[in-house]
Amino acid sequence: MRASHIVIGSEESPYSVKVRSYFRYKGIPHEWRERGQAADLFAKHARLPLVPLVVTPEDTGIQDSTPIIEAMEEQFPEPGVHPAGAVAGFVSALLEEFGDEWGNKWMFHMRWAREIDQVTVSRRFAANAPPDRIDEMAKGIRERMVPRVWFVGSNDVTAPQIEQSFADVLKLLDIHLAPRPYLFGARPAFADFGLWGQIYEAGRDPTAGALVKDAPNVVAWIDRMLEPVDLGPFEDFAALQPTLVPLLRDQVAALFLPWSVANVRRHAERAAVDPEAAEVPRQEPRGPEDEVRGRGRRRGAGCPARGHRVQVVPYLVVEHTCNDVSARPQAPSR
Repeated sequence: MRASHIVIGSEESPYSVKVRSYFRYKGIPHEWRERGQAADLFAKHARLPLVPLVVTPEDTGIQDSTPIIEAMEEQFPEPGVHPAGAVAGFVSALLEEFGDEWGNKWMFHMRWAREIDQVTVSRRFAANAPPDRIDEMAKGIRERMVPRVWFVGSNDVTAPQIEQSFADVLKLLDIHLAPRPYLFGARPAFADFGLWGQIYEAGRDPTAGALVKDAPNVVAWIDRMLEPVDLGPFEDFAALQPTLVPLLRDQVAALFLPWSVANVRRHAERAAVDPEAAEVPRQEPRGPEDEVRGRGRRRGAGCPARGHRVQVVPYLVVEHTCNDVSARPQAPSR
């Protein structure tokens, strides 16, 4: 049996670097391998053609960044990433989901919406190709990825909204991070990993990177999360509220939760016609109007983990619980 885990991912994947950052913080023995360098191992263990994939010392494969972290938390509980208290724990879990699902809109849209980013990123993706094939491979990557912006709901109508959301979040985070190294205090929380992966990736690209550079406290946080360390305790939630509630109110409650609930309702409508669709593996949407991506926050809403399953109840709980975050930041009863 191997002495360490193997984390198979990509430097270009926000979910891969999220898991790598978590493993580094926890001090979990692991090897980082790019997917192309571990093709056989990936083929053996991957149930879906997605990174990251973690192969445990017992030769078990785990996919999807959130279930990976949840599984590791059971084995390596210290230092903990879940703030104490129902409210703080719930909000951290909610922000992790917000990063995974809504934050991916920022990153993916900004990465492929403009020619300068398309050219830069596609060549970066192709950097390991033989020199005489880089141009050809970059062209193919660009042609394949650019049409996929609709996967994150990006179109002529929504593009300005996605970009405004990203710019607004950077401003809110820059204020919130001014007096603290991490989102919930002196150590990284579950929320840090989910949000950081998306913003780290966005910051590597020309257009989004220019916006990130205008938020110096966010830049410092991005650098810190590459090798996160425990610098002390989590803060009391009351101390976080003045600068965290605007993010919850203006982005999570105003934008992310209505989108999430609309996805759930869309899923429920389909399930009423096709009962087998009540629980389906996480998948790419079939069209711009069909974006059932959210998993729901199992831990935060008191629901069991479901891996790659879409789950309706957590979002409905969240909708009622956080409808007015500034007035009533309460966790659901358990």
